[in-house]
Amino acid sequence: MTLADIEARVTTAAMDAGRACEDISLIAVSKKQPEARVTAILEQGHRIFGENRVQEAAEKWPDYRDRFDGIVLHLIGPLQTNKVRQAFGLADAIHSVDRSKLAKTIARIAQEEGHCPELFVQVNTGEEEQKAGIMPTEADAFITDCLSMDLPVRGLMCIPPVDEAPSPHFALLARIAARNGLTGLSMGMSGDFEDAIALGATHIRVGSAIFGARDQG
Repeated sequence: MTLADIEARVTTAAMDAGRACEDISLIAVSKKQPEARVTAILEQGHRIFGENRVQEAAEKWPDYRDRFDGIVLHLIGPLQTNKVRQAFGLADAIHSVDRSKLAKTIARIAQEEGHCPELFVQVNTGEEEQKAGIMPTEADAFITDCLSMDLPVRGLMCIPPVDEAPSPHFALLARIAARNGLTGLSMGMSGDFEDAIALGATHIRVGSAIFGARDQG
């Protein structure tokens, strides 16, 4: 499937939902993708990308930014507190604010650096023990705490359980965002982004459908 195919599907899903496609950011998730594939997407004019790990982002994106203008990079994977300062120098947005210690570290470094990437709070909508994210019952209080630290919380992010229908999780995330006055919804991946768009996604994270299967290892 090509980038153009995915963009056409995003446009159709937005129209079906009565939404403007300009309100939906297609994040091309380039983690573990070879340079040739990433460069090909850049050469087609796409500029919004996602990486899971700070180290990989640091290895790849300074060079891409030297070669291509207008790149926007989203950090969508788990973030260790000792990587926050490095993330500030790489990412335009962080989608995985998932615990108090991390939020406090981001707030401290934002004060020191004088800027902060756009932030999304990760909510563990499936309440899965092995998965990161704030539990839904604790989300309101955590969001309030983040806002009280003057953190630029744009919205929420979730990764539904692989063995459950995603739409109820997208709907739950949307309800939590709405009651906290947040407009950003980072939800939907290669297999379910059309459902996410129907339920209000503003950022969809699409990797394999654009690039093909990731390199392993």
